[in-house]
Amino acid sequence: MNDFDYQQIDDTLHSRIRLAVVAALVSVEQADFNFLKEMVKTTDGNLSTHIRKLEEAGYVSSKKKFVQKKPKTTYKITDKGRRSLEEYVSTLEKFLKK
Repeated sequence: MNDFDYQQIDDTLHSRIRLAVVAALVSVEQADFNFLKEMVKTTDGNLSTHIRKLEEAGYVSSKKKFVQKKPKTTYKITDKGRRSLEEYVSTLEKFLKK
């Protein structure tokens, strides 16, 4: 890797909200939307936008169901998402060791 080659950083994860979502999901088996919203401290619309980007990248999967006639969506980090987070952290560590 070239010294401080910023292009090595995963653009999908290099967002405060997306990184926070993935970090929250890596520590739990699954989480619902409200849990993530509380953990990340953002609005519904903002969280939805960032989760959609994570889903499009294959980093997060979702399941929708109804609980007492109300929709409930749960999210889970995928194997690809876990690997990408590990690579992201490893890249930042390499930058810090230079």
